[in-house]
Amino acid sequence: MGEYKPIVNNKQLRPFGLCVREFTVPEDFDDLLPEDIINAFE
Repeated sequence: MGEYKPIVNNKQLRPFGLCVREFTVPEDFDDLLPEDIINAFE
C-alpha cells in the first residue's frame, strides 16, 4: 500500500548568474548537427 503526499520544495532558488564567466556558448550552438551525427540517432 502506498501513501500520496504533496511534494515539498525546501530548496532556495539559486542566484542568477551563478556561473558567469565559467564557460562560453559558441556562436554555432544552435546550428544543425552534421548529417552523420543525425543519422547515428536513427
